[in-house]
Amino acid sequence: MSKTQLGPQTLIYPMPAVLVGANVDGNPNFMTVAWCGIANSDPPMLSVAIRHERHTLGGIKQNLAFSVNVPSTDIVKETDFCGVTRGSKVDKVKVCKFKVFYGKMETVPLVEQCPVNLECRLIKSLHIGTHDLIVGEILETHITESCLTDGKADPEKVDPLVFSPAVQKYHRLGPAIAQAFHVGKD
Repeated sequence: MSKTQLGPQTLIYPMPAVLVGANVDGNPNFMTVAWCGIANSDPPMLSVAIRHERHTLGGIKQNLAFSVNVPSTDIVKETDFCGVTRGSKVDKVKVCKFKVFYGKMETVPLVEQCPVNLECRLIKSLHIGTHDLIVGEILETHITESCLTDGKADPEKVDPLVFSPAVQKYHRLGPAIAQAFHVGKD
């Protein structure tokens, strides 16, 4: 098998496209982030990388809290809009017709149209070059009931967006191919 060197690139798949939310000066704002991942299991934590100049980052630092909302493929247009439009200039909630709700944390806006919503408390912000790496502890998870199977999140029902940076396109997850923690034992 031949390989081609591409140089340093951010090609990890799947790369989720999520909406990170924060109140900025008391108003809910959301931005699209593809650089998001699980950082710890106990306590549950995640990380997101956000450019320093982003409006939402200011809200995260103001409130020491944020949300990560997992959009399904049916709101791909709104998700993309939140990534190409500046919240300092446009009310994204109004334009996208997002229904915003608040859970346990009074300063963490959540998008009802997203099947999965995570309320996070800021643990650490690390300046790493063009971005700040934001680490948050997940304090609560909300999921749309129709996205559950036997009381557990069902990725096929959530139908999350996957971003492909090399071709700049959104994709969806495919079907399951094997049972984890089992197939390797055969």
